[in-house]
Amino acid sequence: MRDTRESRLLLVLLIAIAFALITVDIRGGEDSPVDGARRAAATVFGPVENGVSSAVDPIGNAIAAVKDSGGRHSRIGELERENAALKVRLGSDDRNRSKIRQLDSMLKTAGAGQYGIKGAQVIAIGAAQGFSWTVTIDAGASDGLKRDMTVLNGDGLVGRVTTVGPNTATVLLANDPDFTVGTRMERTDELGFASGQGDQPLRVQLLNGKAKVKKGDRLVTFGSQADKPFVPGVPVGQVVRVDPSGGDLTRTIYVKPYVGFTKLDVVGVVVQAPRTDPRDEVLPTKPAKPKPTPTVTVTATPSGPPADANGSYEQ
Repeated sequence: MRDTRESRLLLVLLIAIAFALITVDIRGGEDSPVDGARRAAATVFGPVENGVSSAVDPIGNAIAAVKDSGGRHSRIGELERENAALKVRLGSDDRNRSKIRQLDSMLKTAGAGQYGIKGAQVIAIGAAQGFSWTVTIDAGASDGLKRDMTVLNGDGLVGRVTTVGPNTATVLLANDPDFTVGTRMERTDELGFASGQGDQPLRVQLLNGKAKVKKGDRLVTFGSQADKPFVPGVPVGQVVRVDPSGGDLTRTIYVKPYVGFTKLDVVGVVVQAPRTDPRDEVLPTKPAKPKPTPTVTVTATPSGPPADANGSYEQ
């Protein structure tokens, strides 16, 4: 625009109008007659202003980021603490669910054998007595425990109590080389003695050198006189290997124990023996063998040559 007398008068007039609008807006407060126009302008030009401001004012953005960083770090720390607490709670819930499953399985085993048990938890591995395969449980004489009591869990035979303190006890595990227990075969009633071999299958000497044994046969405890140290009918394991019979007086077989000795947690000490031998009642039910599905083979018979009009066939 050229600098003329008319342009200067127009500029003065626009400035006067602007001051007049500002005065009216200030005096009007929230009821200002130009409030609607201001809101409309903000709606239209606001996004553009934000974009331009972000592009041309990096220093302002940096200052704002520094000013807000304390609040963000505080929130991040709070979220991290909440996350950690949630993980602990979830882990605890998983742990509790695992204990409930173990306890439920052990109670079913005790119920099937009619064993009176005292529940306990494994709190340590090994003991000062020098046994290679032992655990310490959080129950002792104050809970009615005594030396030479049978220890089991939901899977089967765990071991026997060897040392009893006021509130704890030491259990010699069934896979210890110094451990021996009388066994009975489920199917044939053949008797034997099982000995621990550490992380290897139990070694069982059958009293009958000609006993018929096959892989998968199962064993339970035979029981001791006065039920100490072993009550009868506790599942021991199943046969995984049979040594060839060489005419000896005894026969050697190897048995995989039902109990996982490296992951013991909830156990039960038998404080009251069953009135009668449960025999094989405590063994888990064998899965039913699937019935073979019959197959039908259909053989197509080739058709002969077509007949002619007289009913005879072409040769």
